[in-house]
Amino acid sequence: MVGRIILSLDCVAEGAAWLASCEPAFARALPLVGPLPLRREPDGFAALLRAIVGQQVSVASARAIWARLEEAGLTDAATMAAATDDDLRQAGLSRQKARYGRALAQAGIDFAALRSLPDADVIGMLVAVPGIGVWTAEIYAMFALGRADVFAPGDLALQEAARILFDLEARPTERGLRAMAEAWSPWRSVAARILWAYYRVAKEREGIV
Repeated sequence: MVGRIILSLDCVAEGAAWLASCEPAFARALPLVGPLPLRREPDGFAALLRAIVGQQVSVASARAIWARLEEAGLTDAATMAAATDDDLRQAGLSRQKARYGRALAQAGIDFAALRSLPDADVIGMLVAVPGIGVWTAEIYAMFALGRADVFAPGDLALQEAARILFDLEARPTERGLRAMAEAWSPWRSVAARILWAYYRVAKEREGIV
């Protein structure tokens, strides 16, 4: 069963209201973070490649590399599969990410079929491709497929935001945050949006961002 799909800002607002009614910490956070973003993008090869580009780099770096890939015409499967190492290096991809990009281009994923699969099956199919870990698959499910009840507990910003918002002694582990997030179902992807927004607010207060 696919479950709820986030299609609009109204869906995000509905999820945020539900979370605020169930969890006082979210109710405190929402007035501080302002309107939550929709963060939807078209599904398919480019969305998954963008998630790979964003692995373990800053948002600014990921945007810069993606812009260079777009300028070079390297954001579709055919051109990525045919690109040389030099092409990809000049566009800003590391050797490892160039290998991942090619693996994705050659994987033959039926992106349209993913739309009708349950969350766990989507993630299971994606992580079978070299370079796609659970975090990348969860990000794709959240923002390219619009799944309302997917979370990414391996994300360091989510972990740190949860530590601050819930006044935890230490940053929760991926396993610990996944367990915490069970209480936020069926709107876990909206909970992620709240925590990412709260992370930015908290770090701005600390003068970090």
